[in-house]
Amino acid sequence: MSGCCSSCEAPKPSTDPLFRRIVMLALAVNAVMFGVEFAGGLWARSLSLFADSMDFLSDAVNYAVTLAVLGLSARAKARAALFKGLSLGLVGLWVAGNTVWTLAHGTVPRTEIMGGVGLAALAANAGVALALYRWRHGDANMESIWLCSRNDAIGNLAVLAAASGVWASNTCWPDLAVALVLAWLPLSAAARIVARAARELRVPA
Repeated sequence: MSGCCSSCEAPKPSTDPLFRRIVMLALAVNAVMFGVEFAGGLWARSLSLFADSMDFLSDAVNYAVTLAVLGLSARAKARAALFKGLSLGLVGLWVAGNTVWTLAHGTVPRTEIMGGVGLAALAANAGVALALYRWRHGDANMESIWLCSRNDAIGNLAVLAAASGVWASNTCWPDLAVALVLAWLPLSAAARIVARAARELRVPA
C-alpha cells in the first residue's frame, strides 16, 4: 500500500524462514508434478504435456539452486541466476526442436488424460505462484523463480486449451501449437533472467 514504510516490507529472502519453507515446498511440488506430467504425456501421447513436464523439472532444479544460494553474496546469487537462465533457455530450445521433429510423426493425443493432468498441474502451479507473489520484485535469483512459477501456470492453461482443441478437431495440431508456446515461454524468461543477472554481475563487488 502507498503508506507502507520500510519496516513493513517483506523480509529479505536470506533471513526469512517463511520464504525458505515455501521454496522447499515448491521444490517438492515441482518434483512430484514432473513425474505426473511426464507419465501423463507418455500415456496421452501429448507433446504439450511432455513439454510442460520439462518445465516442472527445470523449476525443481531452479528452486534447489535458490535454496543453495540463500544467504550468499549478491554476486553468487547473480551467478546462480545466470546459470538458471541459461538452463531455462536450453529447455526451451529442446522443446522447440522436439516439437519440430514431432510434426512429421505426431499422433492424436488422448484429451481426457491431457485435461485431467493439466488441471492438476494448474492447481499446483497456481498455488506455488501465489505463495511466491510477495517476493516477485527481489534480485535476479528471486525474479527467476517467480517468472518460472508464473510461466508454468500460463503453460497449464495452454495445455487445457490444447486438450479442447484436440477434442474439437480430432487432430494433433493444437497439441503441437501449444508445445511451441511452451517453448517460447522459457526462452523469453531466460532472456530476461540472463540480462538481469548480467547487469548485477557488472556491479562492483
